Amino acid sequence: MLPVSSWQPIRFLLFKKRTMKKKTASHVRLKKLPHKLNVFTLTMINVAAILALHALPSLAEYGYSLVFYLGLAALCFFIPSALVSAELASGWQGEGGVYLWVTEAFGPKWGVVAIFMQWVENLPWFAMVLSFAASAVAYIIHPVLADNKWFVVGFIWLALAFSTLVNLRGLKFSALLSTTGVIVGSIIPCLIIITLGGMYLLSGKPTAIHFSWAATIPTFENLQHLMLMAAMLVSFTGMEMSAVHVTEVKDPGKSYPRAIFSACALIIALSLLASLSIALVIPANDVSLSAGVDQALNTFFTIHNLSWLAPVITLLIAYGAMIMVITWMIGPSKGIREAAREGYFPSLWQKSNKYGVPVPILILQALLSALLSLAILLMPSVSSAFMLMNALAAQLYLIMYLLMFAAAIKLRYSRPDIYRSYRIPGGFTGIWLVSGTAIITSCFVFIFGFIPTASVRAEGLNAIFDYIGFLLAGCLVFMFLPLFYFHRSGYRSIHHVKRHR
Repeated sequence: MLPVSSWQPIRFLLFKKRTMKKKTASHVRLKKLPHKLNVFTLTMINVAAILALHALPSLAEYGYSLVFYLGLAALCFFIPSALVSAELASGWQGEGGVYLWVTEAFGPKWGVVAIFMQWVENLPWFAMVLSFAASAVAYIIHPVLADNKWFVVGFIWLALAFSTLVNLRGLKFSALLSTTGVIVGSIIPCLIIITLGGMYLLSGKPTAIHFSWAATIPTFENLQHLMLMAAMLVSFTGMEMSAVHVTEVKDPGKSYPRAIFSACALIIALSLLASLSIALVIPANDVSLSAGVDQALNTFFTIHNLSWLAPVITLLIAYGAMIMVITWMIGPSKGIREAAREGYFPSLWQKSNKYGVPVPILILQALLSALLSLAILLMPSVSSAFMLMNALAAQLYLIMYLLMFAAAIKLRYSRPDIYRSYRIPGGFTGIWLVSGTAIITSCFVFIFGFIPTASVRAEGLNAIFDYIGFLLAGCLVFMFLPLFYFHRSGYRSIHHVKRHR
C-alpha cells in the first residue's frame, strides 16, 4: 500500500465539506432534470446489460445440473448484488454509482479504485462480445468469414464506432435502443426457443436429457467441476451498473428497486428455461463452444424443421449482443467522470457534450478496446486471444464487488441517518447475511480464477506459470493505476474543492 500523504488529514476534512455540498447540489439536480426513465425502461436496461443469449448453448451443455448452478449463483451472488445495489442506490442517488457508495464508506481512494475496476474490465469484454456478433453476421453472409481475422477485427472496430456514436446522442436515444433491442434481440428469441423446447417435450419424442432429482445435483469429482461452479457463481454480473442512471428516474427510491428485482426474475427465468430447451433437443456432446453458437442454434431449429429460422434468430442475438455493448459503454463512464470532477482523474475526462455524455471517456474506451482486439491477429484463434483477457476482466470486476459489498455493511453502521427507501430486511443481521454471503462467494471465485484451465494445464508448467503470472501482473498493474492517479491528484483535488466552496 502506498504511504499516506501528510496532507491526508486536511484532505479528509475538505472531502467531508465537499461531500456535504455535493449532496445539496445532487438534490437540486434531481428536481431540475427531466425524468426520462420509468420502471419498464430501467428494467430493460438491466436485462440488456446482463442477459447473454450467446451463452445459452454453453449453459445447455450441463443439462439439468444447470438448475443447481444457476440457483446457487442466484442465491449467493446475483440476488445479493441486486439487494445491495437497491439499498445503496436508494440511499445515495448521485450519478457516481459504485464510486459514490464506496467513497462514502471508505473514502475517495477506494472509491476511485472501485469505479476504475468497473470501467477497465469492460475494455476486453467489448471486444469479446463484438467478436461473437461478427461471427454471427459472418455465419449469415458467408460462414467462412467467421474464421477471417481481418473481418472480425474490422467488424469490431466498426461496431465500437457505431456504439460510441449512439451513446454520444445521450441517454434518451441509447435507452430507447436498449429497450427495443433487448425485446427484439433477447426476449423474443428466448421465448421462441422456450416455446419450441416445450413443444418438443410435449410431443413425446425422446429427449437428450432425462429429468431426475439426482440429475439436478452435479457430482464434484475433480477440480474442473469446482472451477465450473466458481465461474457459474458470477455468471450474472452488472446489476449495479444501472445505478448511474438513478438521477434520470422518477421517484428513484421506489422505481430503482422495482426495476432491478423485475430484471432479476426475468433474467434467471429466461436463461434457465431457454438453456434447458436447447439441452432437451441437442445431446450434450453436440452443444459446446467449440461447435459455435450458430451451429448449435442451427441444429436446434433443424430438428424442429425450421431451418430458415436459424439465421433470423442468429441475427437477432447478434443485435442483442450489440445492444449489450451500447448499454455498458455509458454506465461506468459516468462514474469515471464523477471521479474526474472530484479531481482524481485527468481534467479532460470531466468534459461532456450538450446531452451530458462524457465524450473523452467514451472515445478513450473505444480506442483502447479496438487496440485490444488486435490480439486476434497475433493469436492462433479468437478464443485463445481473449481467454486470458476474459479471466483478467473477471478478476478486476470481483475487486470492485468486494469493495461494494463491504461498503454496504460499513454504511449501515457509519451512516444510519441516511434515509433508504429500500433496506435489506433483517437489520444488521440481514445486511451481514446478504453482503457476507456475496463477499465469501467473490473471494472463492477470485481464488479459483487464478487456477489455469484444463487446456492451459495440458501445455505444461511454463504455460501454467505464464497464466498465473499474467493475471497477477494484470491485477497489480490495474490496481496501481487508480491509486497512482489518486495520490498524484493531491494538490489538484484540494484546489478543486476550494474553487467550488
